[in-house]
Amino acid sequence: MSFSGTFQNVQIDRIVYGRPAALVLAEEATRLGATRVFLMVSRTLDRETEWVNEMRAALGNRYAGSFDGMPSHTPREAVLTAAAQAREAKADLIVTFGGGSTTDAGKMVRLALRHGMTEVPDFDRFAVQVMPDGRRVAPAFDGPNVPQIAIPTTLSAGDFNASAGCTDTRTMLKQLYSQPAMIPRVVVLDPAMTVRTPQWLWLSTGIRALDHAVESVCAVNADVRSTSESLGAIKLLTRALPRTLADPSDLDARLEAQLAMWMSMEHHRYGVSKGASHGIGHVLGGTCDVPHGYTSCVMLPYVMRYNLPSNADKQALVAEAMGHPERPAADVLHAFIAGLGMPRTLAAVGVTPDKFETVAKAALLDHYLHTNPRPIGGAEDIMEILRAAA
Repeated sequence: MSFSGTFQNVQIDRIVYGRPAALVLAEEATRLGATRVFLMVSRTLDRETEWVNEMRAALGNRYAGSFDGMPSHTPREAVLTAAAQAREAKADLIVTFGGGSTTDAGKMVRLALRHGMTEVPDFDRFAVQVMPDGRRVAPAFDGPNVPQIAIPTTLSAGDFNASAGCTDTRTMLKQLYSQPAMIPRVVVLDPAMTVRTPQWLWLSTGIRALDHAVESVCAVNADVRSTSESLGAIKLLTRALPRTLADPSDLDARLEAQLAMWMSMEHHRYGVSKGASHGIGHVLGGTCDVPHGYTSCVMLPYVMRYNLPSNADKQALVAEAMGHPERPAADVLHAFIAGLGMPRTLAAVGVTPDKFETVAKAALLDHYLHTNPRPIGGAEDIMEILRAAA
């Protein structure tokens, strides 16, 4: 068998893992030549731990200011508020410390600084558009010239890609923004920084990472590298997440989950597609305010069951990686998610049948509905999946 393809390198300088975050931050800020470091941090971690103060102290006179409390799903208005503060601070390095919304906000703040964005409509010309045939049309624009260091506290994995989701609250749609320079220059994986992450958030974003890996194994354009990396991530997460549930202080298991998160995203950067779990999940997040991790907990098993006629061979690889080669992958995933105490239906996350049509129509605008292994012919096919997940 012969193979061909193109691998697109990205602008991540370093991924540093297993070392104290404050120490690494000071080292990397020095290496990048930053003199005005602006922190974007979780409000809870800023108020209830000493970790942010330790980062400020480690930076010394390089520390220039901070913003806390980015809302979920990264609304435009909050990005503009943070950008105004970063602009006032004359930031030359943005550091994000928190979950996926904080990471995405850092990317968007850097974009706002680069292009002088000060009003909500300023975002419009940068958003990716999805055409009726599923093609993504990404406008050309200059990427951020202020770098970012990301210190994630969840497993949602947005730190490893060059895109950001940002919600237009006028339409309640979460839109994609993509440019190679939007990716963080440095990602710091310190498991100690995750122990205050609520268990539901840690575990549900772990399922989000599992969703990345599972849909990559099942992707229509999966290749040898993406499949092997994704299967490795599935095996690690299957082992690590129950360990962190049993013992939240198990830093080895937490680091293993972080490394699996990284592996789950490696192939994303060179074009391996996702499917309907991601596509519907984006809409459930931006339109119905369902946390990212929960969208994967609910949708992934049902999407796998819907797709089974088109990719039974690939789904068998998923079931085997999770330790149950004799069972359907959808059933294995359903039981695994249940074992972590996560929600498994739309009703459990507050999405009632009267919202299904709105979700289905909006999901058709998401690129990943058009790269689902079993073709999605229209809103009624999405409704079928939603009704099964009800």
